[in-house]
Amino acid sequence: MTSFFVFFLLYLFFKQFYLRHNIYSTTISPFADYLVKELEECTKAIPLGGNRFQDRWGTPDVIGTYKVLGLGDIQPPIEIISAEIKIDTSQLITAFGQACAYKLFSHKVYLVIPKDADQTDIKRVESLCLKFGIGLILFNRFNKEDPEFEILTRAVKNEPDYFYLNKYLHLIEDEAKKLF
Repeated sequence: MTSFFVFFLLYLFFKQFYLRHNIYSTTISPFADYLVKELEECTKAIPLGGNRFQDRWGTPDVIGTYKVLGLGDIQPPIEIISAEIKIDTSQLITAFGQACAYKLFSHKVYLVIPKDADQTDIKRVESLCLKFGIGLILFNRFNKEDPEFEILTRAVKNEPDYFYLNKYLHLIEDEAKKLF
């Protein structure tokens, strides 16, 4: 009986892991496209995720750049845009904390959470995002083909700490080349 119970728990764990990973991976790339094509916040954006920054503050799921071309002799600096995507509605506070940490090295930050989260929680996160200048976007986590991204608040531009910006770009050197 005990081995059956252990097997059953392992089955549930791996099923949940597969579902989360599958939904998660199919949301990141479409959001990178959404940042470029719909929001026009980035000229280039790539999925990142994982533990690429090698610290407990987290790595953004999507990172992008906004570069204005052809304005004349004086060009504005390139902007870094980061996004944290959460599919687990019980992780909204964690997601907000990660998004706050990304402001250290990003000009703009977006938090992307499921539309089906508790409405009271969404309103609270929206208020926090407005207070901290973080953009908030909702999505349908069950529709892989079209996550139906919906912007609630736009991110406010701020100056990053260039020490951390350079440190993290160095850690993702191969991906960073795609952005610049």
